[in-house]
Amino acid sequence: MEIKRIDHYSIRTLDVEASRTFYTQIIGLKVGPRPPFDFPGLWLYNGDPPADLDHASGNYGIVHVMGVDRDNPQALIDYMGDADVKTLTGTTGALDHIALAVTGRAEVIERCRRNNVDFFERKVPSLGLHQVFIKDPNGVTIELNFPASEAPQTKDSATAAAA
Repeated sequence: MEIKRIDHYSIRTLDVEASRTFYTQIIGLKVGPRPPFDFPGLWLYNGDPPADLDHASGNYGIVHVMGVDRDNPQALIDYMGDADVKTLTGTTGALDHIALAVTGRAEVIERCRRNNVDFFERKVPSLGLHQVFIKDPNGVTIELNFPASEAPQTKDSATAAAA
């Protein structure tokens, strides 16, 4: 078996709408076609989603949000297996974070500020990365890896660049 790339990740949530808002307004994904499962949810796509799943060419989104229907939690359990609802808040189990290679740091920081989403930044000099970390409404940490060239200019580096 040869692994080509990570295909998608799934979030099991008690609040589909909060996840929709976060992933569309902060991350910039778009809601697109999803099979007619017996539980609420949505599939989120990078760029324009396909018109329908018959013409998806293997593009089935990069984030699958699976909602727990409080009136019928068995529907998701039947499809995905059981998960203690208490573990859906304040913990992500063994999952620590998801990392995305991205560009457009200034826009993401502006969206975070506008939507009151906390973030922190750090640089990884040996890799040439500038990282921004945020959490989705379910507690999953999203690591956004920008090229080092998108790092904010510090006073010292701006002075050095001008010299």
